[in-house]
Amino acid sequence: MRKLFSLLVIVIIILAACGEEKVHFLEVDFDVPEHVEVGETVELKAIVSYGGKAVKDANEVLFEVWEKNDRDNAKFYDGVNNKDGTYTYEVSFDKDGIFEMYAHTTARDQHNMPLKEIIVGEGGEYEDADLGYHTEGFDMHFMEIDQAKVGEEVDLIVHIMLNEEHLADANVRYEIWHDEDEVNKDWVDAKEETDEYSSTYTFEKEGTYHIQVHVENDDLHEHNIYSIEVE
Repeated sequence: MRKLFSLLVIVIIILAACGEEKVHFLEVDFDVPEHVEVGETVELKAIVSYGGKAVKDANEVLFEVWEKNDRDNAKFYDGVNNKDGTYTYEVSFDKDGIFEMYAHTTARDQHNMPLKEIIVGEGGEYEDADLGYHTEGFDMHFMEIDQAKVGEEVDLIVHIMLNEEHLADANVRYEIWHDEDEVNKDWVDAKEETDEYSSTYTFEKEGTYHIQVHVENDDLHEHNIYSIEVE
């Protein structure tokens, strides 16, 4: 009886300890000025933390910068790791306008991509852009594949955001086809991993491939097409 009681106490202590474990999330404070002059050097700064502690070894901090309504021509800059939890890059703008930017940050097996906007000089007026999404606040970021070779397995990773937060429990599928063959397509289901959806794929021949990412849940159905070159 005493052994049974002792075992019960141990189980209760373990359960209590597990209940006290805290789930931490990757935090990114994207610090940029609201307004700069044309030609003025501006520092883009991402302050990265996890569980209240500075992240000094992020896997990646990538600044994506584009003029409003022209994300197709975005420029990407690798953040400089200052070894204190901050990652920075200096840029300047050569004309008046409104520029938008993400700080794509990957660390501790999580991803965060805060969005900011800078008015340059006199700014400008822009029509509302049609991003191809039907859901307000929706965005997706397909991780660029550095090198894809015939016969070698590659990782397909996409980050799905809704109102700047990870969209969980979505059905995400990759529709893949070669540029010269739009009839025979492969469909690959993605698995949710913390804050991303991933799978793997092996390309069978050289050339341009297109990957259409489909995202569905009870409230939305969105998609976007990306292209990659296979050697």
